[in-house]
Order: sequence, then C-alpha cells, then structure tokens
Amino acid sequence: MTVVQTDPRAGYLEQKEEIDAAIAEVLASGWYIKGKQVAAFESEFAAFVGVREAVGVANGTDALHLALRALGIGRGDQVLTVSHTAVATVAAIELAGAEPVLVDIDEASYTICAGRLAEAARAFRGGGRLKAVIAVHLYGQPAAMPAILESAREHGLFVIEDCAQSHGALLEGKATGTFGDIAAFSFYPTKNLGGIGDGGAIVTQDPELARRARWLGEYGWKERYLSEIPGLNSRLDELQAAILRVKLPRVAENNARRRALARLYGDRLPREVLVLPAARAGAEHCYHQYAVRCAERDALRAHLKAEGIGTTIHYPQPVHLQPAYRGRVAIAGDLPVSERVCGEILSLPMYPQLPLEAAGRVCEAVRSWRR
Repeated sequence: MTVVQTDPRAGYLEQKEEIDAAIAEVLASGWYIKGKQVAAFESEFAAFVGVREAVGVANGTDALHLALRALGIGRGDQVLTVSHTAVATVAAIELAGAEPVLVDIDEASYTICAGRLAEAARAFRGGGRLKAVIAVHLYGQPAAMPAILESAREHGLFVIEDCAQSHGALLEGKATGTFGDIAAFSFYPTKNLGGIGDGGAIVTQDPELARRARWLGEYGWKERYLSEIPGLNSRLDELQAAILRVKLPRVAENNARRRALARLYGDRLPREVLVLPAARAGAEHCYHQYAVRCAERDALRAHLKAEGIGTTIHYPQPVHLQPAYRGRVAIAGDLPVSERVCGEILSLPMYPQLPLEAAGRVCEAVRSWRR
C-alpha cells in the first residue's frame, strides 16, 4: 500500500455530497463571479480568523501582492522576509515593484529569526526605503509575532502576515492573521482550507485597507468600468467560494486530526535519526506539513520511496540560491540556517484523512532505515 504525502482528493471525498450540492447551486444560479457565495464566504472567513474584513482574491500570491499594494508599497521600496519559504512570498514583493531583503530563520521554528530581523531593520532603515516585513507562518508554525511587531513598530514598518500555511494556527490564543496590519491566505487544494482550484483572501482589521485591496483586485474600480487607481484582475470565483464555505466549518476538526497525527509521529519517530518539529511556546501549530530534518535526507527519502511512502522537500533551495534570484536579491547578512535547513528538510505524509495506521507504517519504515 502506497502512503502519499498529501491527498487533496480526500477532503473532497469526505464531504462529496455537500460540495456537489454547493457546486450545483452555483451552476443553477448562472452567477459565477462576485455573487452571494463570495460575499458570504468573505463574511464567514473573517469571523473564522477573528478580523473585521476579508477580501476574496484569485490565489495566495495575489493576496500578498495586493496586500502590499494596499499599504502603498511599490517601486523603490524594500520589504524584509525570509529565504526559506515558498517562492510566492518573494515573487509577490517583486510583483508589487518592491525589492525583497531576505533574513535568516530561527533553527527551531523555521520562521523568521526575530534577532536577525531586528538587525536587518536597523541596517536597512537608514536609506528610507524599508517599508514592511512579511512574516511567514511556515508549515503551520506561527512566527514570533510579538518580537516581530516590536521591531517593526520601532522602525515604522508595516507588518504583513503570510498565512498560506497557517489556517487555524494560534499564538497566545490569537489566530495567525490577526497580529499585523494585513494578512494573506491561500486556498490552494492542499492547504488546511483548500478549494478545488486556486483561491486566496486578504484579511485585516482596517476597513480602508480592505476597500483598497478590493479596488486593486478589480482593475482599480470604485465604480464599474471606471478605474480610479491602476489595478488588476484577481477575484475569487463563486464556485470556489461555495466549496470553501462547505469546508470551512471542518477546519478546526481537521486541524485536530493533524495534531493527533503529529503526536503519533512525535511518540514513534526515532529522535536519534530525525529532528522533529515542535510548536513554539504559547502556540498551536496546525501542521500544514510535518517537516522533519535528517542529515542524510536523500538516503532516507530513497528508503521511504522503496517502502511505498511518498515524501516532499519543502523547499529544496532557499530563494536566494534559486536560479531566478541568485546574485540579484538583497540579503541581510549570511543565511546559514536557511541554507542548512534546505539540505535536511523532509515533509512526511500529513493530511487529516491519513489513517493513524498509515502514519504508524511511516514511523516503522523510518525506524527500519538504519537497522
């Protein structure tokens, strides 16, 4: 039996009747863009996160891009973020016309190192171009938001949260997406809340930022067909909104299943072979990925493949070493932790419908590797 790393079909099959009914309702309505499903989902998702406003957009990259634009960040500005992330984080900064400045990560959490962030803010603030920091809640682990906010406020920087992998994660009782000025979510099919296609959302407590994001995502229209500001086309469609509305009430339950799988892994995986993920103090990790580290990662991965167990490397190279960015993206000092982690990281099977017995089989396969 093959154990896959993730299975986006599982969430659909678990709620197939409800999802099919929601799709049929949209198709019957004949209204496919910016209708009642999107409006209802925006309201429900804002309540889920704990913010006043949510704006549906086409995908998570656009959510970050439009969040930056809504804050007035653009050409000539600089934005601090990490190199160990999905490249979308950095791509969004460049889409807005700004320049990414990459900071090293904390070795325990894989999120931005608060100390290195403070150093970078001091080093780059002098030119007047530094405007924001994007804090990435990677693998479902909340970043160190109190320390990040302290540095940002000291240097007059906006804080944007990249929540593409942290739906339902908490820090000190607050949901990710509620700490900064604005936040971006992705609803890619494998996310903790995923559609059947692309989708994303911007969330904020600030109605004016939400209005700007909404205008920017539809050609800069305040009135239909009349562009007041330069914008683009990035809209969550009715079908995806309807599907997400069906799946949203299950996020907490599914995150609890993910945590149960993480506990099983934590109990059974050999710590002499692997570095296991751990939630930071005061956090509820939502385990979008169960990312372990192994000094002989590639050999372990080959062994697991031979045992019928699928794994993924998130991410094989930090952004600053990828061909599109090598030598041209700004770096705040050296990034030794990011580079080391990318050579060791491995995502084991993790999704809510993964049977505990299958996760147990993963553990046995890892334990058998060096016998």
